[in-house]
Amino acid sequence: MTRQDGPDERHRRPAGVSDETVAALGKLSEALECVERVRGHLYSLHQLVGHADLMLDDAVEMFRAAGHPEIAERISTELLGRNVIAGRWTFQIVEDFDDGYYALFRELDRDARDRLVDGRRHLYEAEMKERRRTRGRPGHEARPGAAG
Repeated sequence: MTRQDGPDERHRRPAGVSDETVAALGKLSEALECVERVRGHLYSLHQLVGHADLMLDDAVEMFRAAGHPEIAERISTELLGRNVIAGRWTFQIVEDFDDGYYALFRELDRDARDRLVDGRRHLYEAEMKERRRTRGRPGHEARPGAAG
């Protein structure tokens, strides 16, 4: 593999880095990717619950207009604006997650890469790509603008 035929420098394993280290960093990265998806789901929770809470305004008015003031009042006083978990609306859950678990996870991932592979990302995947691609075939180039 020539330098032009392989990954760019930022996706090449530094000298002396073992297969085990690359695999461990790959697993840490994979775990972080799962947590990134969790974060997206938390933001979905935040937006969906917020939207549902705003829709309750219409439901309350519709029950009142339909002659059911007791149902409207109960929804209005017991559910509208209620915490989704003790003491928290969804924005507080998202903030606590972002500032705590998520921030630490990202910090540890970055620290491990900085200490072990000069901060390089996705080395495991870059090496997998090299093993799996067919050199010389269209769509199998090592990087953008490179010959296959």
